[in-house]
Amino acid sequence: MKQILIADDDLSMRQALAESLDSCGFDVETAENGADALLKFQKGKFEVVVTDMRMPKMTGMEVLRGVKKISPRTPVILITAYGTVKTAVEAMKEGAAEFIMKPFSLDDLEFAVKNVLATNRSTEKDKEEAYVSGTEIITRNDGIVNALKLLKNVANSKSTILINGESGTGKELFARYVYQHSNRKNMPFVAVNCAAIPQNLLESEMFGYEKGAFTGATQAKPGKFELAQGGTLLLDEISEMDMQLQAKFLRVIQESEVDRLGGKAPISLDVRIIATTNAELRTRIEAKTFREDLYYRLNVIPVKIPPLRERKNDVSLLVEYFLKKYSEINERQKPSLTEEAWSVINCYPWPGNVRELENVMERAVLLSPDGLIAPVHLCLEDGGSGRPANREEMTVLPAVYGERTLRDMEKNLIFDTLNKVQGNRTKASKILGISVRTMRNKLHEYGCDVPEG
Repeated sequence: MKQILIADDDLSMRQALAESLDSCGFDVETAENGADALLKFQKGKFEVVVTDMRMPKMTGMEVLRGVKKISPRTPVILITAYGTVKTAVEAMKEGAAEFIMKPFSLDDLEFAVKNVLATNRSTEKDKEEAYVSGTEIITRNDGIVNALKLLKNVANSKSTILINGESGTGKELFARYVYQHSNRKNMPFVAVNCAAIPQNLLESEMFGYEKGAFTGATQAKPGKFELAQGGTLLLDEISEMDMQLQAKFLRVIQESEVDRLGGKAPISLDVRIIATTNAELRTRIEAKTFREDLYYRLNVIPVKIPPLRERKNDVSLLVEYFLKKYSEINERQKPSLTEEAWSVINCYPWPGNVRELENVMERAVLLSPDGLIAPVHLCLEDGGSGRPANREEMTVLPAVYGERTLRDMEKNLIFDTLNKVQGNRTKASKILGISVRTMRNKLHEYGCDVPEG
């Protein structure tokens, strides 16, 4: 369950925001002022912070700066009744993930929270991305090294970059690498997940709107293009965008100006565009689901990120990095891997790429006893063979290990995990990498049940 921290000095507003997000399935904690919020943030682990802009003693901007000092990757959403484009841009430059102006509906808040969660895959403190040290990507792969050299060389240009790679390869990280090495690094970096935002909302989110532009538009709102003014705009998973909207995007990129919905005059833009895709756009063009003219406009500097199965010499580096990371987070001694575990890891094709490897290592740190990770603790799909598995039917454990049967080990691992989380099936299922339904079916299969924690 995602944990959300809300800071607002108005009790009724604080309660309304908390109840709204709680009803959406989030674990919500509140703070009545900015100082209290930062204190709770230091002690807890929150995926998103929502803060009012105007509060006594400490403003929302100060909360934003405080959060970013503690955890640069945690998204912060600012709420204000006194919003202007200048204020919004200033907030984005400071690292705000979203800027909501009052009055707004609770649906707007829910959408904003889900949107920033979709575009921020890693929120662990002081880490730039899943496998980064400072601003350098950890790799031995020649293809990645050459791609980084290219990106660094073109970072100061305004040329559009198209990054192609499978899901989980870290495409957003490479976009941020360009940003960090550009002369725009002190200006906003705005990321938009085109696949996560409903198509009927994407246009207003991107282009912004004037008051009265449509039902519910009670106040003007700048779009993502405007919020990225002077900086960089990342269009993540551009292939998922509706064809009709693609035509409007093409015009904005060509003309370097945007029209708000309901606006009377275009707004000039100075924005660097970086797009990513996990699909082959040439295939989408042939299928008539992606515009060829937009493809050529985006594909000025193409970069291909190889999947992890083609970067075998990077696997051991990443394994060690993630083991250290999650051992520190969970305040445990860094475990070691058995030869058998290393063999499984090196033979597995990692269809989920770096993201899957990170999840597996996080889980292994939590499940390994006595600081030793065996194959049984990796919980890879289909026993680590790499063949696609039905997530709902897969076993929790990959193979028979030693003289104990798979059923016995699986049962023990499930109950050990449940005990560690006080019987919370949702948390246990997440640690084990299975669904809650699979957990329920397994307990039924064993002829026993555990009360929900």
